[in-house]
Amino acid sequence: MNEQIYTNYRLQLPNQEILGTLVVREGLIADIQPGVVSQGQNGEGDYLLPGLIELHTDNLERCMSPRPGIRWPLEAAAVYHDRDLASAGVTTVCDAIAIGDVAAGSPRLINYAPMIDVVSQGQIAGRFCVEHRLHLRCELAYEQVYEITAQYINHPLLSMISLMDHTPGQRQFIRLDKFKEYYMGKHGVTADQMDEFISTRQQKQEIYAQKNRTALVELAKNQGISLASHDDATVEHVKEAVQDGAVLAEFPTTLEAAKAAHSLGLQVLMGAPNLVLGGSHSGNVSAMELVLQNLVDVISSDYVPQSLLQSIFMIAQKTEKPIYEAMQLFTSNPAKAINVFSDRGSLEIGKRADFITVYDDGIVPRLTTTICQGDRVA
Repeated sequence: MNEQIYTNYRLQLPNQEILGTLVVREGLIADIQPGVVSQGQNGEGDYLLPGLIELHTDNLERCMSPRPGIRWPLEAAAVYHDRDLASAGVTTVCDAIAIGDVAAGSPRLINYAPMIDVVSQGQIAGRFCVEHRLHLRCELAYEQVYEITAQYINHPLLSMISLMDHTPGQRQFIRLDKFKEYYMGKHGVTADQMDEFISTRQQKQEIYAQKNRTALVELAKNQGISLASHDDATVEHVKEAVQDGAVLAEFPTTLEAAKAAHSLGLQVLMGAPNLVLGGSHSGNVSAMELVLQNLVDVISSDYVPQSLLQSIFMIAQKTEKPIYEAMQLFTSNPAKAINVFSDRGSLEIGKRADFITVYDDGIVPRLTTTICQGDRVA
């Protein structure tokens, strides 16, 4: 029988921490007991947490294009991305793949199909260390977003759909100066082009956004796919998301929207980079401000996988909560949001042996091991 023993670890269980021993058999957690035994891997008092569950990462895009104008070989980029996640402690990931964009000529307009294919092929072939799923980020002002999304609605890896609207003057980019800064820096839009760029985006939003939203909501509802709203800025945005049947509010941009989402039963998702950096790069609400008011349910790495682990310990320190409580934003809550909590997201007998071990010296916590379904992957 394939058995591994992990002893003398600070086990972060759903409602407590114990110094104890965890036993793995055939890829599942077979036993959890307090106390230290004389055999197995001795953790010397390090932390042992459930594997992290990532619902929204753009890291595959970064691996595909590490510099502007560079296109890395796709298969290699996907493997790099997978190893980034394993080394960050992620054991289940929803790769966020954009369907449409507000910028003409954006790589997102053509990259979605090869990205979906490379994730699917890598998962089937056993090329990856961690489990990959799909999160389709649907840009509502893009004319073809519904038709493209409908092609993938029965994909076996599809776990999430989010409704995005990056039109200048609202949501993430309610401040036009931040919109200009972002698109001039990332997409090379010149100052002379910016007024027309903004006007065109706003016109397309008026024509397509509501029609696409209605169709996509119905599509997700019919297939039982978890639905998220994105960059809600007002109470009205949140109420619309609730009416649409969303379960997640991704990156609300204001305190008002976050409070409304939380009170109306949506899980509020914020970004770990916002936590680590002490604020939003778009000038929106601080994630830590929301955490301190108990308004955050899920943390995503967004564009920096390594930020997740650091954020757990930052939250524990700032809120004076134990690690087993702080980690729920990275483990059990995201698992529940995509309906996989029955077999992962917590250290419990019978669940998948997805977990990480961590050494913390009080400066920056360091991941020492990532275990996915009983196998060491980092």
